[in-house]
Amino acid sequence: MKKEEVRKVVTEGYAQVAKGGSSCCAPQSSCCCTTNIATDISKKIGYTDEDMQSVPEGANLGLGCGNPVAMASLEEGEFVLDLGSGAGFDCFLAANIVGKTGKVIGVDMTPEMVEKARENARKGNFENVEFRLGEIENLPVADNHVDGIISNCVINLSPDKDRVFQEAFRVLKPGGRLMVSDIVLVTELPDSVKNSVAAYIGCIAGATMKNVYIEAIKAAGFEQVNIVDETSFPTDYAPNDPIIQALANDVGISQADLKKLGSSIKSVKVHAIKPAK
Repeated sequence: MKKEEVRKVVTEGYAQVAKGGSSCCAPQSSCCCTTNIATDISKKIGYTDEDMQSVPEGANLGLGCGNPVAMASLEEGEFVLDLGSGAGFDCFLAANIVGKTGKVIGVDMTPEMVEKARENARKGNFENVEFRLGEIENLPVADNHVDGIISNCVINLSPDKDRVFQEAFRVLKPGGRLMVSDIVLVTELPDSVKNSVAAYIGCIAGATMKNVYIEAIKAAGFEQVNIVDETSFPTDYAPNDPIIQALANDVGISQADLKKLGSSIKSVKVHAIKPAK
């Protein structure tokens, strides 16, 4: 798909997620993600019960592939930016850490998600959180403005990842940190999956090879680029997983081949630093 087609598919898919509450990596047509399912997904990828109880109801849609906030070493008074902030889950967790003297900015390109996040902020009385409509390839944020950037299973959706990391580098203060959880590949995907709408919305088709992803971060100017954690795509429960079901329905791949496909996909947590000078 061309870049604009990808953006259109992703925006429309996540607008449906915002309206209907289905989980990321599972298009709206494949399931309706209840609060219990979102909670279960979040526990599996590193969030605690305390995390989920500390945010407004409706903020956690089960949209992640990790918990970047837990590894971002945020401190009170810092300014934090969330790339692809969705309904605000990670923003609210970060806001609890940086406190009233800090600030969290969430950027998302889906109007329905931004409105949902703003409503959640009002419900939870989060005065130190702001949500902005915009693309992560063209951030509506000033140069050298934030201490830390977090992102959770979003950059893989971008058709221009090089630009995303360049923009992240631009808005970070010297010495600022980048901490992202994302989906990468260790072997190439079949063309049928690459061109699948379900796979794009499901955080898979847009993923790049792991080495290409890391090199893009380095090329943007970041240093100390490290993969903090790496796990395999969870195929143990593939027959009941909405991602797998959506791909099987959309692409027509057999369940056996989809299980094999899981070995190609990794969830990684990557940490990087913008040089102090």
